[in-house]
Amino acid sequence: MNKPENPSLRLLCKLGSIVVHVDEMLSDDEYVFDRFTLQVLLDDAEVQEWIKTMGVYLPQKRRAEP
Repeated sequence: MNKPENPSLRLLCKLGSIVVHVDEMLSDDEYVFDRFTLQVLLDDAEVQEWIKTMGVYLPQKRRAEP
């Protein structure tokens, strides 16, 4: 893997696809949201490695308080 701050074009395409899918999901317009594809992208080994490598530079998941 490249340095996390210099991802490959392939990884940038995956990350960009995640952004587009989330934008569709959050949009008030009538876009078709593809949850399966978003999950596949999020589960992708290269994406997960990048997230892990970025570490403290990315926000951490938050759990709802009981």
